Amino acid sequence: MLTEKVGEFAGLVWNALNASEAGLNAKDLKKATKLKKNEEIFMALGWLLREDKINAVETEEDVVYCLK
Repeated sequence: MLTEKVGEFAGLVWNALNASEAGLNAKDLKKATKLKKNEEIFMALGWLLREDKINAVETEEDVVYCLK
C-alpha cells in the first residue's frame, strides 16, 4: 500500500534529520536516505509536516528541514 510506503519514507527522512545538527535540504535528504525519487522525499516531508514533526525554514537559496 502507498500509505505504508510513505510512512517508511517518512521514517527514513526523520532518521536523517535526527542525525543532522543543522537540518538538511531536499537534495541532502535524498542522499542521506538513499531514496531514489524526489517524489518519495516530498511525500515523506509532507507526512512529517502534517504531523507537526518538522520545521521547514526558507533561506535565500533553498528550504531547510529540521526536527522540532
